[in-house]
Amino acid sequence: MIDTLLGRAGLKERIHELEAELAELEEERDGLREQLDAAEERRADAVSDRQDAQERVNRLEDKVTQLEDTVERLRDEDSEISFRSVDDVQGGRLAGVLDRLESFETDEEGVFTAMVDRHASATTRDAFGERTALVERASPCLAITDDEGLLSVALRPPVAPEPFERWGERVEIDREWFRPTGRYAVALVRADLFALGEYTGDEQLSASGFRTDVKGDHSKGGYSQARFERLREEQVRRHLNKCREKIQERSADRLFLLGDAEAIDRLEADVDPAATGTVDASGKPKPALKNAVQEFFTVRMYTL
Repeated sequence: MIDTLLGRAGLKERIHELEAELAELEEERDGLREQLDAAEERRADAVSDRQDAQERVNRLEDKVTQLEDTVERLRDEDSEISFRSVDDVQGGRLAGVLDRLESFETDEEGVFTAMVDRHASATTRDAFGERTALVERASPCLAITDDEGLLSVALRPPVAPEPFERWGERVEIDREWFRPTGRYAVALVRADLFALGEYTGDEQLSASGFRTDVKGDHSKGGYSQARFERLREEQVRRHLNKCREKIQERSADRLFLLGDAEAIDRLEADVDPAATGTVDASGKPKPALKNAVQEFFTVRMYTL
């Protein structure tokens, strides 16, 4: 859990992959050595085979040494290089952070900004040096530094732009990546819950929603379970149809979908607009929508 929180899971996975490859190479090297020993005991015309085997052993030993050095280096990075701080920022604090970054100004090509999807490019590696490992741990992130090393931070924007990298006089930031301006809608979609809010900036203009009575898990097997699953599936389909109808009624063009990933995928994949069903609309879950929006627009900030 700590590795995941610090963004070190990818680095750990890479170390495991290299160790596995190292083990395979060592096994192959040992096998070749056995072949070499056997070749030395055979007749003189096996000299050529023995030389080829020796060359392969030498190449493999060189590669094993390189992998051992890489694993050791990654372990050193994992243990010695760490974030100076990791914070979740939102609301006024987030606005203040963005204000400071936007006010940072240097000479021409003095500040570097990059949207890093997973692996840092050579340009990004040159810009961040030994702290590139931290950028990759924080990815996907908007990574920012300058040529004097005064600024070194990475942010995870909720609405991430396409990967880019750029040296300039100012930090490349669009507020829309962190909190939309103007009018937009946010929909919270789950298998049994729906809420829709419309906003102008931070001001909520409207909020509505409903819950659907959807059957829970079923512990029995056989025909009973199959029938139960069919009934539940029909309830979910009706619920998602209702969600789609409400989303189409919104006023704002821009829409952010939050909630359960499977429900969101099905909302676009297999919802039948002609289906109908009875929906329990007794509750309007404004708190659930508010919490979801707050969580979505919370930005994780890594100080490198």
